[in-house]
Amino acid sequence: MSGIENAKVAVFEGKHIRKILHDGEWWFSVIDIVQVLTGSSIPKRYWIDLKRKLSKEGYSESYEKIVQLKFATDGKFYATDCANTKLHPADNFKRLTGKGRKRLGG
Repeated sequence: MSGIENAKVAVFEGKHIRKILHDGEWWFSVIDIVQVLTGSSIPKRYWIDLKRKLSKEGYSESYEKIVQLKFATDGKFYATDCANTKLHPADNFKRLTGKGRKRLGG
């Protein structure tokens, strides 16, 4: 199957989070999760800054488990940081943003 056939959208708090089936597991776009949990208007920048902060605070193992998968946007494929439900990246977002953690089902 191609990436397009495996890609879906999850709805969380009324917002779309891209997900893709990879190696038998659902992986979710970290950028989309950041946007939902923080309300940031520039979630990509927020994620870049958060990765730096996590690394400085000794939490690099969290983002080391994140993989880049390709999603189609505007007819082109772009590599996007993705996490599965085993990683629970929201735990770090909760600590840094004060937001609650909710699990995304596959």
